[in-house]
Amino acid sequence: MAMTQPAMSGALGRLRAHFDDELLVRKGRDFHLTELAEQLLPVVAEAVGSLEALLGEVREFDPAHSTKQFTVSLSEYAMAVLAEPLTRALGEHAPGCTIAFDALPSDRLDFDARLTRRDLIVGPLGFDLPGCRQPIFTDHLVCLVARDNPRSADGRLTLEDLRRLPHAVAEFAGAGEIKRPIEVVAEKYGLADRTIQVTVTSLLTLPYAIAGTELCAFVPARLARRCLDILDLVVVETPLESVEITEAAHWHPRRSSEPAGRWVRELLYDVAIELETDSRDHVAPPRCLPK
Repeated sequence: MAMTQPAMSGALGRLRAHFDDELLVRKGRDFHLTELAEQLLPVVAEAVGSLEALLGEVREFDPAHSTKQFTVSLSEYAMAVLAEPLTRALGEHAPGCTIAFDALPSDRLDFDARLTRRDLIVGPLGFDLPGCRQPIFTDHLVCLVARDNPRSADGRLTLEDLRRLPHAVAEFAGAGEIKRPIEVVAEKYGLADRTIQVTVTSLLTLPYAIAGTELCAFVPARLARRCLDILDLVVVETPLESVEITEAAHWHPRRSSEPAGRWVRELLYDVAIELETDSRDHVAPPRCLPK
């Protein structure tokens, strides 16, 4: 903020007096916004963006000489797929820039506030997440079991096997009331009442949850390929139709015209194109920039 601690305290005091609200309160060792401050945040962010444009702060982005820190929220699965190639590409094209990754909001209501504070949020399509969006990469779900699972001796599971085997599933906090794609397909094949023995909060942990057990789980193919040998798992065929998933970049509309924001979205898209090209099971997604 380019302000000393006393100056910041004075500014906060004046804002508290003006709004008749604490705005920022201490909880343990951290500070949190009050309910009113959360309501004000999108309006303030839009106002700051307008002032920056008025005062000439929004100018052409020069990646070769910039020292900007980009902030990106994403799931552990998207982190596993994107973090390494995106960090490498950033180092090649913008050596003075840095990137800070953190997890997706645990509460769907936090997405709006997080969009105003992050350059990008990477999350799945199909859950009506807020903000502008652009598809990044696609994947499909495959069924994983332990290599010695007796029901998969021939490399496949029948519908009856899927009914009898215990399942592990990953919940998505941002889904709200919207069903995950695998649940929609499971219901279609009469598996809505299957035994779900283990629930995790991250796709990344699903393979670890089933390793050495009789459990089965549907996980993204890219993630499955990384875990087969390490965890002694195998991919098995099932009668279920293919379940496709798409990860997308989301950003606040006011960031659409920011040169740095546009640049990092293009970089992320280029990284995703390479990922899709390297995958024999997928084709590159169409570029889809919001108007």
